[in-house]
Amino acid sequence: MMTALRIAATGMQAQQMNVDVLSNNISNVNTTAYKRQKAAFTDLMYQSNIGVGALTSATGSQAPTGAQVGLGVNIGSVYRINTQGNVNETGNGLDIAIQGRGYFRVQLPDGRTAYTRDGSFQVNQDGQIVNKDGYLLDPNITVPPDATQLTISDRGIVSAKINEVITQLGEITLSMFVNEAGLENIGDNLALETEVSGAPTDTAPTENGSGGLLQYYLEGSNVDPIEAVTSLITAQRAYELNSRVIATADEMLNAVNQIR
Repeated sequence: MMTALRIAATGMQAQQMNVDVLSNNISNVNTTAYKRQKAAFTDLMYQSNIGVGALTSATGSQAPTGAQVGLGVNIGSVYRINTQGNVNETGNGLDIAIQGRGYFRVQLPDGRTAYTRDGSFQVNQDGQIVNKDGYLLDPNITVPPDATQLTISDRGIVSAKINEVITQLGEITLSMFVNEAGLENIGDNLALETEVSGAPTDTAPTENGSGGLLQYYLEGSNVDPIEAVTSLITAQRAYELNSRVIATADEMLNAVNQIR
Protein backbone atom coordinates (compact mmCIF):
# COMPACT_ATOMS: atom_id res chain seq x y z
CA MET A 1 0.00 0.00 0.00
CA MET A 2 2.85 2.38 0.76
CA THR A 3 4.12 1.75 -2.79
CA ALA A 4 0.94 3.36 -4.17
CA LEU A 5 1.65 6.45 -2.08
CA ARG A 6 5.18 6.75 -3.46
CA ILE A 7 4.05 6.12 -7.04
CA ALA A 8 1.38 8.80 -6.84
CA ALA A 9 3.88 11.20 -5.28
CA THR A 10 6.20 10.79 -8.30
CA GLY A 11 3.21 11.50 -10.55
CA MET A 12 2.40 14.70 -8.68
CA GLN A 13 6.03 15.85 -8.81
CA ALA A 14 6.25 15.14 -12.55
CA GLN A 15 3.01 17.00 -13.29
CA GLN A 16 4.14 19.91 -11.13
CA MET A 17 7.23 20.30 -13.32
CA ASN A 18 5.05 19.87 -16.40
CA VAL A 19 2.87 22.75 -15.22
CA ASP A 20 6.02 24.83 -14.63
CA VAL A 21 7.10 24.23 -18.25
CA LEU A 22 3.64 25.03 -19.62
CA SER A 23 3.42 28.16 -17.46
CA ASN A 24 6.73 29.38 -18.86
CA ASN A 25 5.43 28.80 -22.39
CA ILE A 26 2.26 30.76 -21.72
CA SER A 27 4.15 33.61 -20.06
CA ASN A 28 6.31 33.92 -23.21
CA VAL A 29 3.45 33.89 -25.71
CA ASN A 30 4.46 37.42 -26.84
CA THR A 31 8.25 37.04 -26.48
CA THR A 32 10.13 37.68 -29.72
CA ALA A 33 11.29 34.43 -31.38
CA TYR A 34 10.56 32.37 -28.24
CA LYS A 35 10.56 28.60 -28.84
CA ARG A 36 8.13 26.61 -26.72
CA GLN A 37 9.37 23.77 -24.51
CA LYS A 38 7.90 20.37 -23.84
CA ALA A 39 8.38 17.99 -20.91
CA ALA A 40 9.04 14.35 -21.77
CA PHE A 41 8.23 11.67 -19.19
CA THR A 42 9.89 8.31 -18.52
CA ASP A 43 8.69 5.45 -16.36
CA LEU A 44 10.79 4.43 -13.37
CA MET A 45 12.20 0.99 -12.65
CA TYR A 46 9.89 -1.98 -12.21
CA GLN A 47 9.43 -4.34 -9.29
CA SER A 48 9.19 -7.94 -10.50
CA ASN A 49 7.04 -10.23 -8.38
CA ILE A 50 7.16 -12.89 -11.08
CA GLY A 51 9.87 -12.57 -13.69
CA VAL A 52 9.00 -12.72 -17.37
CA GLY A 53 9.63 -16.30 -18.54
CA ALA A 54 9.81 -17.69 -15.00
CA LEU A 55 9.21 -21.44 -14.70
CA THR A 56 5.70 -22.18 -13.45
CA SER A 57 5.82 -25.99 -13.37
CA ALA A 58 8.22 -28.90 -13.21
CA THR A 59 7.55 -29.58 -16.88
CA GLY A 60 9.16 -26.32 -17.94
CA SER A 61 6.08 -24.14 -18.46
CA GLN A 62 6.93 -20.42 -18.44
CA ALA A 63 5.02 -17.34 -17.36
CA PRO A 64 4.27 -15.50 -20.63
CA THR A 65 4.13 -12.05 -19.07
CA GLY A 66 5.30 -12.27 -15.48
CA ALA A 67 4.11 -9.76 -12.87
CA GLN A 68 5.92 -6.45 -13.00
CA VAL A 69 4.71 -3.36 -11.17
CA GLY A 70 6.04 0.03 -12.12
CA LEU A 71 7.32 2.40 -9.43
CA GLY A 72 6.20 5.69 -10.94
CA VAL A 73 7.26 8.37 -13.39
CA ASN A 74 10.02 10.88 -13.80
CA ILE A 75 10.81 13.84 -16.07
CA GLY A 76 13.14 12.50 -18.76
CA SER A 77 13.90 15.84 -20.41
CA VAL A 78 12.56 19.29 -21.17
CA TYR A 79 13.35 20.07 -24.79
CA ARG A 80 12.83 23.01 -27.10
CA ILE A 81 10.59 22.80 -30.18
CA ASN A 82 12.22 24.90 -32.90
CA THR A 83 9.34 25.40 -35.30
CA GLN A 84 9.04 28.73 -37.10
CA GLY A 85 7.04 31.45 -35.37
CA ASN A 86 4.84 33.87 -37.28
CA VAL A 87 6.58 36.96 -38.65
CA ASN A 88 5.07 40.30 -37.73
CA GLU A 89 5.68 43.63 -39.44
CA THR A 90 7.16 46.37 -37.23
CA GLY A 91 8.18 49.12 -39.65
CA ASN A 92 11.61 49.37 -37.97
CA GLY A 93 14.48 49.10 -40.48
CA LEU A 94 16.72 47.31 -37.96
CA ASP A 95 14.17 44.62 -37.16
CA ILE A 96 15.07 41.39 -38.95
CA ALA A 97 13.22 38.06 -38.99
CA ILE A 98 14.86 34.79 -39.99
CA GLN A 99 12.60 32.77 -42.29
CA GLY A 100 13.94 29.25 -41.85
CA ARG A 101 16.88 27.83 -39.94
CA GLY A 102 19.77 29.75 -38.40
CA TYR A 103 20.76 32.08 -35.56
CA PHE A 104 22.21 35.55 -35.29
CA ARG A 105 25.48 35.81 -33.35
CA VAL A 106 26.15 38.44 -30.68
CA GLN A 107 29.24 39.04 -28.55
CA LEU A 108 28.69 38.94 -24.79
CA PRO A 109 30.67 41.29 -22.52
CA ASP A 110 32.78 38.35 -21.25
CA GLY A 111 33.90 37.49 -24.79
CA ARG A 112 31.63 34.51 -25.34
CA THR A 113 29.45 34.19 -28.43
CA ALA A 114 25.70 33.84 -27.90
CA TYR A 115 23.08 32.88 -30.43
CA THR A 116 19.60 34.29 -30.89
CA ARG A 117 16.60 34.35 -33.21
CA ASP A 118 15.61 37.76 -31.84
CA GLY A 119 16.39 40.20 -34.64
CA SER A 120 15.36 43.42 -32.87
CA PHE A 121 18.57 45.37 -33.42
CA GLN A 122 19.55 48.99 -32.85
CA VAL A 123 22.65 51.18 -33.26
CA ASN A 124 24.75 52.32 -30.30
CA GLN A 125 26.54 55.63 -29.77
CA ASP A 126 29.30 54.55 -32.16
CA GLY A 127 26.90 53.55 -34.92
CA GLN A 128 27.51 49.81 -34.36
CA ILE A 129 24.59 47.42 -34.73
CA VAL A 130 23.72 45.88 -31.36
CA ASN A 131 20.88 43.90 -29.83
CA LYS A 132 18.47 45.33 -27.27
CA ASP A 133 21.00 44.73 -24.47
CA GLY A 134 23.81 46.52 -26.32
CA TYR A 135 25.69 43.35 -27.34
CA LEU A 136 27.50 43.70 -30.66
CA LEU A 137 26.22 41.83 -33.68
CA ASP A 138 28.85 39.42 -35.05
CA PRO A 139 30.22 40.18 -37.61
CA ASN A 140 29.99 43.77 -36.47
CA ILE A 141 28.54 46.34 -38.84
CA THR A 142 28.84 50.12 -38.36
CA VAL A 143 26.25 52.49 -39.79
CA PRO A 144 27.74 55.96 -40.54
CA PRO A 145 25.83 58.92 -39.07
CA ASP A 146 25.12 60.33 -42.55
CA ALA A 147 23.71 57.04 -43.87
CA THR A 148 20.14 56.96 -45.12
CA GLN A 149 17.83 54.36 -46.63
CA LEU A 150 19.33 51.40 -44.75
CA THR A 151 18.57 48.19 -46.62
CA ILE A 152 19.09 44.57 -45.52
CA SER A 153 18.62 41.97 -48.26
CA ASP A 154 17.36 38.42 -47.75
CA ARG A 155 20.98 37.28 -48.23
CA GLY A 156 22.18 39.48 -45.36
CA ILE A 157 23.83 42.26 -47.35
CA VAL A 158 23.54 45.56 -45.45
CA SER A 159 23.72 48.72 -47.55
CA ALA A 160 22.79 52.39 -47.22
CA LYS A 161 22.86 55.61 -49.22
CA ILE A 162 25.84 57.79 -48.25
CA ASN A 163 26.34 61.07 -50.10
CA GLU A 164 23.81 59.90 -52.69
CA VAL A 165 25.83 56.72 -53.33
CA ILE A 166 24.59 53.24 -52.40
CA THR A 167 27.34 51.73 -50.23
CA GLN A 168 27.64 48.22 -48.82
CA LEU A 169 28.25 48.37 -45.06
CA GLY A 170 28.73 44.66 -44.39
CA GLU A 171 27.08 41.25 -44.42
CA ILE A 172 25.04 39.47 -41.75
CA THR A 173 25.78 35.76 -41.49
CA LEU A 174 23.87 33.02 -39.66
CA SER A 175 25.00 30.08 -37.55
CA MET A 176 23.58 26.58 -38.00
CA PHE A 177 23.60 23.71 -35.49
CA VAL A 178 23.16 19.99 -36.04
CA ASN A 179 21.15 19.73 -32.79
CA GLU A 180 19.42 23.04 -32.12
CA ALA A 181 17.55 21.56 -29.15
CA GLY A 182 20.94 21.03 -27.46
CA LEU A 183 21.63 24.77 -27.12
CA GLU A 184 21.71 26.10 -23.55
CA ASN A 185 19.18 28.84 -22.84
CA ILE A 186 20.60 31.67 -20.70
CA GLY A 187 17.67 34.09 -20.82
CA ASP A 188 17.29 37.40 -22.67
CA ASN A 189 16.45 35.39 -25.83
CA LEU A 190 20.04 34.10 -25.94
CA ALA A 191 21.52 30.61 -26.09
CA LEU A 192 25.01 29.14 -25.86
CA GLU A 193 26.74 26.36 -27.77
CA THR A 194 27.12 23.05 -25.91
CA GLU A 195 28.80 19.73 -26.63
CA VAL A 196 25.50 18.15 -27.65
CA SER A 197 24.44 21.03 -29.89
CA GLY A 198 27.54 20.54 -32.02
CA ALA A 199 29.84 23.27 -33.26
CA PRO A 200 28.19 26.09 -35.25
CA THR A 201 28.48 26.28 -39.00
CA ASP A 202 28.50 29.88 -40.21
CA THR A 203 26.87 30.61 -43.54
CA ALA A 204 25.32 33.37 -45.59
CA PRO A 205 21.52 33.53 -45.32
CA THR A 206 19.62 31.38 -47.88
CA GLU A 207 22.70 29.17 -48.36
CA ASN A 208 23.46 25.65 -47.05
CA GLY A 209 19.92 25.16 -45.79
CA SER A 210 19.73 28.38 -43.78
CA GLY A 211 16.78 30.75 -43.90
CA GLY A 212 16.55 34.15 -45.51
CA LEU A 213 16.28 37.50 -43.75
CA LEU A 214 13.22 39.73 -43.81
CA GLN A 215 13.77 43.39 -42.94
CA TYR A 216 11.05 45.34 -41.10
CA TYR A 217 9.74 42.14 -39.50
CA LEU A 218 10.26 40.17 -36.28
CA GLU A 219 9.61 36.49 -35.63
CA GLY A 220 6.99 35.91 -32.97
CA SER A 221 6.70 33.19 -30.35
CA ASN A 222 5.74 29.73 -31.63
CA VAL A 223 3.50 29.12 -28.60
CA ASP A 224 -0.11 28.31 -29.56
CA PRO A 225 -2.17 29.79 -26.68
CA ILE A 226 -5.10 27.41 -27.18
CA GLU A 227 -2.89 24.33 -27.29
CA ALA A 228 -0.94 25.57 -24.25
CA VAL A 229 -4.08 26.10 -22.16
CA THR A 230 -5.42 22.67 -23.22
CA SER A 231 -2.16 21.02 -22.15
CA LEU A 232 -2.29 22.94 -18.86
CA ILE A 233 -5.79 21.61 -18.13
CA THR A 234 -4.64 18.07 -18.95
CA ALA A 235 -1.69 18.43 -16.55
CA GLN A 236 -4.00 19.75 -13.84
CA ARG A 237 -6.31 16.76 -14.25
CA ALA A 238 -3.37 14.35 -14.08
CA TYR A 239 -2.18 16.06 -10.88
CA GLU A 240 -5.65 15.73 -9.36
CA LEU A 241 -5.85 12.04 -10.30
CA ASN A 242 -2.52 11.36 -8.57
CA SER A 243 -3.69 13.22 -5.48
CA ARG A 244 -6.83 11.08 -5.55
CA VAL A 245 -4.66 7.95 -5.57
CA ILE A 246 -2.93 9.18 -2.42
CA ALA A 247 -6.29 9.86 -0.76
CA THR A 248 -7.57 6.40 -1.71
CA ALA A 249 -4.43 4.68 -0.41
CA ASP A 250 -4.71 6.63 2.82
CA GLU A 251 -8.34 5.54 3.26
CA MET A 252 -7.35 1.90 2.70
CA LEU A 253 -4.58 2.20 5.31
CA ASN A 254 -7.07 3.66 7.76
CA ALA A 255 -9.37 0.71 7.13
CA VAL A 256 -6.52 -1.69 7.94
CA ASN A 257 -5.70 0.23 11.13
CA GLN A 258 -9.30 -0.01 12.32
CA ILE A 259 -9.33 -3.82 12.16
CA ARG A 260 -9.79 -5.15 15.69
